[in-house]
Amino acid sequence: MLIDSHVHLDAAEFAADRDAVIARARAAGVRGFVVPAVDRQGFGTVLALAAARPDVCPALGIHPMYVMQARETDLEELDARLARGGARAVGEIGLDHFVTDIDPARQLAFFVAQLALARRHDLPVILHVRRAVDPVLKQLRRSGVRGGIAHAFNGSLQQAQMFVDLGFRLGFGGAMSFEGSSRIRALARALPLSAIVLETDAPDMPPAWARGERNEPASLARYATLLAELRGIDREEVVETTGRNLSDVLGGWMPG
Repeated sequence: MLIDSHVHLDAAEFAADRDAVIARARAAGVRGFVVPAVDRQGFGTVLALAAARPDVCPALGIHPMYVMQARETDLEELDARLARGGARAVGEIGLDHFVTDIDPARQLAFFVAQLALARRHDLPVILHVRRAVDPVLKQLRRSGVRGGIAHAFNGSLQQAQMFVDLGFRLGFGGAMSFEGSSRIRALARALPLSAIVLETDAPDMPPAWARGERNEPASLARYATLLAELRGIDREEVVETTGRNLSDVLGGWMPG
């Protein structure tokens, strides 16, 4: 089953035509959508979207690029929301060492706190990892969380295996569409298919054929074809295996 493992359907960019965006994705064969919140304000929005649509899987978390405006009470709210149920993962959380105007110590504090919440509520995590693969791995080993998804993975093959050993699947999407993305394409070929999930990160990370435009979850259909071509395998194998990988890591969730 073709499932978008990372898409921000709650984003303001989709406010005017969200239903049409979802309809286009469904027409392209996309059957499910994992939607991670990025801040406290998004918790209710994401949960409401999932309540209205059985094909939406909600995740709740505070993104590392939003920690400067977040408060410690937001972590208390996250804990309370997770305790009430509904969320299938904690995310989008992690570290971003590419940005220079966000306090790295504050990023780390929120990341560690959210890993602890994931452990407490026995939930997988959806990770943002940008130029911070080794620091993220260090905290994962300490936390004991039960795996999850490393979104938009861009590390080495050795680092990829470390994530896999910790129970993670690795997200691949639009970056594969750029011929210059030789390392990502090589990873997409070399990793076992059992380690991969497909994602769009829409409205962000548009593919090569839509550079500069708003990305949409309908792009996922072409990503499946591209991954099959890179690996020299049947597209249906990619669709079925990546969908099963996602379901496994999310505790058996499948779109309704």
